Amino acid sequence: MTRILGSVAALEGELSSGASVILNKGEAPDTPMALIREIVARGLRDLHVVTLPACAAPVSGMAVDLLVGAGRVATIETSGVSLGELGAAPRFTAAVKAGAIRVIDGTCPAIYAAVQAGGKSQPFATLRGIIGSDLLAHRDDWAVIDNPFEPGDRVVALKAINPDFALLHAPFADRHGNLWIGRNRDQLYVAHAARRVLATVEEVRDIDLYDDPALIAGTLPNLYVDALAVAPGGARAVPGQEDIAAVRAYRDAAGTEDGFAAWLDAQGLVSRSAAE
Repeated sequence: MTRILGSVAALEGELSSGASVILNKGEAPDTPMALIREIVARGLRDLHVVTLPACAAPVSGMAVDLLVGAGRVATIETSGVSLGELGAAPRFTAAVKAGAIRVIDGTCPAIYAAVQAGGKSQPFATLRGIIGSDLLAHRDDWAVIDNPFEPGDRVVALKAINPDFALLHAPFADRHGNLWIGRNRDQLYVAHAARRVLATVEEVRDIDLYDDPALIAGTLPNLYVDALAVAPGGARAVPGQEDIAAVRAYRDAAGTEDGFAAWLDAQGLVSRSAAE
């Protein structure tokens, strides 16, 4: 049964430094920004971040960029991080150039395949499309093998991805902790693959999603959800602000280390982080 916690801070308290976390590519309504802000505020470190398959929309890209800029990330497995139409993710770009984080390159199909294998308790998935690419020289967790049903047919075996935590934001949960995620299959994939799921929601409704035929198909069962917290507006780039404008302002500030520090301070995140 899902535990419904009293605050996003309590939800973030379920995490620990060194954990692996997965974020889906995230259009604005499903990026768990309130939880990301709490991670920055508390000062967790050495996180291994996996993106499914890329965080390349303005808000989801900002979420990863914020974690990297605040020094919370040791490694990231991704097929790309950007602010979408607003350009490069500034702190991620700076960290890669400086060698401050380890980037594990993947492709969109490869990450999808590995996450889906993890969700099905398979040790690996196979894919052909990356044979001949230079990615294989940099991935010692991938192996080129023979298709056992057709000798000589070479495929790449991709080790399954099973992160410690999936971090989600959903429109609502019911009183039992079932999440309504609608047609968001990426959230389903990461929930199946992760060992634990932490979610924020706009509200908890006093209903049972399984009683409503119109909602049940878009429901993530509570057996996959360890804990959730109510966070109205929890997917917004900055609380109370329009997303594109907020991400644009973030991008402009975060172009330099000093500008990023000033942005954190203005958001009330520096002093809280320093207190840890």
